[in-house]
Amino acid sequence: MAAALYLIPVALGESAWPHYLPQASRDIVCTLSHFAVENAKSARAELKRIGHPLPLRELAIEQLPEKPSAADIERLLAPLRAGQDLGLMSEAGCPGVADPGAALVRRAHELGYSVRPLVGPSSLLLALMASGLEGQRFAFHGYLPTREPERSRRIGELERESQKSAQTQLFIETPYRNAALFDALLTACRPQTLLCVASDLSLPTEMVRTRRVADWRKAQRPNLDKRPTVFLFLSGD
Repeated sequence: MAAALYLIPVALGESAWPHYLPQASRDIVCTLSHFAVENAKSARAELKRIGHPLPLRELAIEQLPEKPSAADIERLLAPLRAGQDLGLMSEAGCPGVADPGAALVRRAHELGYSVRPLVGPSSLLLALMASGLEGQRFAFHGYLPTREPERSRRIGELERESQKSAQTQLFIETPYRNAALFDALLTACRPQTLLCVASDLSLPTEMVRTRRVADWRKAQRPNLDKRPTVFLFLSGD
């Protein structure tokens, strides 16, 4: 069988692996000895957590550069050319989905290798599932502008698109800027817009709340400081 590139989802925190990873996915990861990773330290911790049978020093763990060149991509895919399966791991989340790795996956396709996504946690889908918002039409926009008035202008554009297309809008923020983004949403969005805040997904401290913006304005502010959070909204009538 030809070598394959396996895409390995990684959860937040330090929960025991059966809480977030199916046995079948874990078993595949434990057969791999070559990995391309976003962060070598966190990858070693994750492999130790799931009980990889090989000593960590015997695993080939190569870190993805922040902006990989074509030469970097070819180097990282070398195990596939040698007939060895390769695992791609982000620091937390799903490789290539709001995380690095898409260029590596694209090149593997171009070279004709199998690409196999493993089942596991995705904060974006977990948030969408738990939000109660439109799940047939949705879009993920990554990070919004951090400065005003650009941020509020972008929120307004997304809200109008949500109203026009009945589309849920998803985005994230660097955890220490969560509170500023939350306040900007309450200021810029219309009162009837439904806003969901989903924090610490898959952790014991998980919190998911969906309210109309008008109700959020009257409620106690959630503690979002340094908590990985997905924001979602759907424009109301």
